[in-house]
Amino acid sequence: MNRRSRVRTSAAAAAALALAATSLGSATTAEAKPQEHRAPRPCPTLTVSEGWYGDNKARVDALVADHCRDKGRKPVAVFDWDNTVIKNDVGDATLYWLLRNDRVRPPRNGDWSTTSRYLTPAAAAALGDACPSRVRTLPTATATDTRCADEILAVYGTGATSGGADAFAGFDHRRMEPQYAWLAQLLRGWTTREVESFAAAARAENLAAPQGATQRVGTARVTGWVRYYPQQRDLIRTLRAAGFDVWIVSASPEPVVDVWAKGVGVQPSHALGIRNTTDHGRLTAHLKGCGTVRDGEDGMITYIDGKRCWINQEIFGVRGPAAERVQPASRRQVFAAGDSDTDISFLRDATGLRLVLNRNKNELMCRAYENGDGRWIVNPMFIEPKQRKTTPYPCATTGYTAPDGTAEPVRRPDGSVIPDQSDRVFPS
Repeated sequence: MNRRSRVRTSAAAAAALALAATSLGSATTAEAKPQEHRAPRPCPTLTVSEGWYGDNKARVDALVADHCRDKGRKPVAVFDWDNTVIKNDVGDATLYWLLRNDRVRPPRNGDWSTTSRYLTPAAAAALGDACPSRVRTLPTATATDTRCADEILAVYGTGATSGGADAFAGFDHRRMEPQYAWLAQLLRGWTTREVESFAAAARAENLAAPQGATQRVGTARVTGWVRYYPQQRDLIRTLRAAGFDVWIVSASPEPVVDVWAKGVGVQPSHALGIRNTTDHGRLTAHLKGCGTVRDGEDGMITYIDGKRCWINQEIFGVRGPAAERVQPASRRQVFAAGDSDTDISFLRDATGLRLVLNRNKNELMCRAYENGDGRWIVNPMFIEPKQRKTTPYPCATTGYTAPDGTAEPVRRPDGSVIPDQSDRVFPS
């Protein structure tokens, strides 16, 4: 190599070393620069203020703030549906639509006792006398012969025949409400998709009807409208935005609840209701079981203690007899909302906050107003709230319904009796 070549090579090497040094210096400088840390996003809060009583909104916001950054498993929130998330009852709305559109199938051979194991002989006979048997669907929409529609309405709505005889007997009053279950059982013969289409049609009619509207079914005038509570839509949205796992649990048929729950952003996978067994893709008059109750035994629905069982089984994965028992705090919902004695067990299980919409229901209001652990909050209904109950709730005598249906005192976990409570949360 000649001298000129060596000079060019040396110059090139020097330039390369200089470039490498510059690059290394830049990289070192970049690595040494402090990292910028973004401030954590604020926890979401409720945006609808109207309708909340006292400091209830602030307490809900505080619960959200306490849990919105929980690590690991999402905190669970569970809502009852009828008169908790919406005003009025989607089960009622669906039955009225079925009767107005001739969508109830008669039982095989006209034997109404096959529609519910708890139907009394008097009720089966009354239904058999009022309703034809050799038809594909019952002619309940006709205005000329309303006997069948009227008898079904009486049994479903009052638990008695049109003649006043008891329609149901022999059930556990803490696990089963046979009137509610009977609606699911009257869906026998339809597919889940068909029932969803019926529920969707009823939903459209009831949301479009003006508030206070009625409709004619048989000879009766019945409620003809439903509304979502804006406050509960906002609450569910806020909880989901905060990372809560939000569920609906209702004593209406599950395909019906699935259709309505989508209106607050809750998908069918997170909506629990009364579940029928199926046969070749069609619903039967028998029901799915929970805990110690097997499928087809028809002994437990999503009602009082049954709601606890279904929540434990479907949300927390507890199987067998254990699903019927109160679980450790780590396997229970943080938040719960309800409006009736049907909700009392799963409300009591909530570890953080229990929202009660006041419909003057005895056991529920006894426990909510006594508020032994400070976790109960009571709010008037957001639409057409109840006025003040002028007499005390009979907590010390008849506020509790025992499994056999007898009325007893409402007791604390230690067995002591809750004294009568006055109504304290009502519209001003």
